[in-house]
Amino acid sequence: MRVMFACAVSIAAAVAMLTACSKKNDGEAGTGASAAVAASAPASEATVVKIGHAAPLTGGIAHLGKDNENGARLAIEEINAQGLTIDGRKIQLQLDAQDDAGDPKTGTQVAQKLVDEHVVAVVGHLNSGVSIPASKIYSDAGIVQISPSSTNPAYTQQGFKTTFRVVATDAQQGPALANYATKSLGAKRIAVVDDATAYGKGLADEFAKTAEAGGAKIVAREATNDRATDFRAILTKIKSAQPDAIMFGGMDATGGPFTKQAAALGIGAKILGGDGVCTDKVGELAGSAVQNLVCSEAGLALSKMDRGADFEKKYDARFHTPVQIYAPFTYDAVYVIVDAMKRANSIEPPKVLAAMPSTDYTGVIGHIAFDNKGDLKEGAITLYDFKDGKKAVLDVVKM
Repeated sequence: MRVMFACAVSIAAAVAMLTACSKKNDGEAGTGASAAVAASAPASEATVVKIGHAAPLTGGIAHLGKDNENGARLAIEEINAQGLTIDGRKIQLQLDAQDDAGDPKTGTQVAQKLVDEHVVAVVGHLNSGVSIPASKIYSDAGIVQISPSSTNPAYTQQGFKTTFRVVATDAQQGPALANYATKSLGAKRIAVVDDATAYGKGLADEFAKTAEAGGAKIVAREATNDRATDFRAILTKIKSAQPDAIMFGGMDATGGPFTKQAAALGIGAKILGGDGVCTDKVGELAGSAVQNLVCSEAGLALSKMDRGADFEKKYDARFHTPVQIYAPFTYDAVYVIVDAMKRANSIEPPKVLAAMPSTDYTGVIGHIAFDNKGDLKEGAITLYDFKDGKKAVLDVVKM
């Protein structure tokens, strides 16, 4: 069995059990919030079901990982407060939150840990380069994995029946950025830089392919890494190629300094980036140079979601911090898992997995249904520029 069952106990034993659960939740989640939720349902009445979450909670993009975790936590707290019954049993959800550090090796260790802890499903991972190797572990265990933010097409092209995502892919995001470069900016000469990760390189490859098909010439192709801070050598080489635009495949922790250093070197070419770059934090990192950046997200902007304003209000009230990017997507991913549990009338992972392909759910991010690979049937790419250091919607491309 992959769930924990609580049986009737004496009052004294129940108190001891709740105390132990409280300590465990504090340690796993890094907050007392889950413990408070656990205490709301007597252990003698509820079956505890774990949903895993994995994202970087340390390192340069920890703010994005925490944003994802917060979205999942908000959903679980709501569902517990509303009450959930499956197959006649009261269910108490528990978030099993793990730090994968944005690292493939750590990510596979975290994946095995979640499997060993008998989660019913996993929301994660954030990075494509972590989701892809971790996905085999979940597949071998027959556990649903829903990534809220991994956009590399390869993630769902491995033939696994357990992989799903609630965002568009780089096969859609790269072309959207490239079409903006060639059609809206009229760029003929483009430089492409990536951070050598599965995400950054994959997005850059898709961009370059579409840009060349649109008549542009790739005048420079450079690679850095996802922990770099000094890009002056690469940018000096790019400057000599005189590009009209520069595509950067990477995250905000590197994209911000890259944009700032490009401006410092007098490079006037517009810089384009994907969803990893597309955060308000990149404005802090790039400073005034962020006005030269255009970026994309692999989904609708929060302001364009029908229930976005309500979600933003709830999120802010609970966490006292603004949404970064994909919290609404992790929030919906939890609800999709619970929807599958309800339709399967089961908390057993194989039955939950069997219900996933027929998902037909409307959440904060919109309508969610999966194709035979686990990708969204309906996707959207949102393009942004920056006004006063904050993202502003430029265009929405429906896929």
